[in-house]
Amino acid sequence: MRDADPGLFGPDSVTWQMHGDPVMWIAGVRALYLQALHPRAVRGVTQNSDFRKDAWGRLLRTASFVGEITYGTTLAAERAGARIRGIHRRLSAVDPDTGERYGVDDPDLLLWVHCAEIDSYLHVARRSGFPLTDAHADAYVDEQREAARLVGLDPADVPADSTELARYFEKVRPDLAATPEAFEVVRFLKSPPVPRLLLPARLALWQSVAGTAFAALPPFAHELYGRTPPSEASVDRRLRAGGRLLRTIPATLRWQLPPGHILKAVGRLGPGTHPSARRLPASATVVP
Repeated sequence: MRDADPGLFGPDSVTWQMHGDPVMWIAGVRALYLQALHPRAVRGVTQNSDFRKDAWGRLLRTASFVGEITYGTTLAAERAGARIRGIHRRLSAVDPDTGERYGVDDPDLLLWVHCAEIDSYLHVARRSGFPLTDAHADAYVDEQREAARLVGLDPADVPADSTELARYFEKVRPDLAATPEAFEVVRFLKSPPVPRLLLPARLALWQSVAGTAFAALPPFAHELYGRTPPSEASVDRRLRAGGRLLRTIPATLRWQLPPGHILKAVGRLGPGTHPSARRLPASATVVP
């Protein structure tokens, strides 16, 4: 007998459809570049994480968390959130300029990480050709307040639509800077260590993904990193080409990647619940 629990979002949500698109791989890397521009947030990572030695493990754990809270049961999502909150409560970092020790579960830091992630997912999806309307985008930002709650934020303090998200970035920009830790993250993401046998794959695939993700950063991020922002047209071309290429990978193959959250969800809820741009809610007109 099937467990009909649709989870926190369910197959009628924008989140369900969008998170199943493979362009989220590019979006996730873009989020990491952007998140690194908050000095306290990036120090929370570099002072607590062994990401240099466990690069792929960290990326897979992050992807698994997003997959679990998107496609898992309500209980699984709540448990995943509790695990993350528990980890964050135990971690702290030191500001090298002031000597102040602070918790990585500081709401301001959690909000930055959340907003950088949601902005990246939306930005890359839309510019790569995933057919989201403005109404879809607003619905997605609102839906993701549930994800923010899971990591310890009060949903009332989290942007509820695209306009509020843009206002948040305007407000937080004075706090951002490209610190040595941020540049360390950039260098690492552009050329993460891999076994010798996988070097050709890193050259052929990963550098393209990482380069496209960096190009897709907002102009202010390029300026903070000391780069001239590329033209919007050139970034659009790269994202659309990347989206077309990634979408040629058969969905049934992609969904088998560990830990297989999508396949488990479809098995739980039945045929016709797989994520697809064609199943976006009909509350708004889908643009080509």
